[in-house]
Amino acid sequence: MAEKRGRGKRGFMRLALVPSLLLAFYFFTSAPKAYTGVDEAVVEKIAREHGREASRPLFDPGEGDLLLFLFLAAGAAGGFIAGYYWRDLMRK
Repeated sequence: MAEKRGRGKRGFMRLALVPSLLLAFYFFTSAPKAYTGVDEAVVEKIAREHGREASRPLFDPGEGDLLLFLFLAAGAAGGFIAGYYWRDLMRK
């Protein structure tokens, strides 16, 4: 009977997709200002309350996603190594 009306699983998915897209559009366009990171919002605030100021990092990756890429590469390498030696790691 649902196929007679032209609505089935596909019709429901299309019907659910429109409100989801509208909600996502509203969420990403209604932000009042740029979001601050945890370092700026929490760590620097607490450091200032205790009389300390931020210092330059030992390794400064600059702007961009270089640091995230390094974490991704390290996680992938560690996962590959753990997977390769899985039997040795889990042997009793």
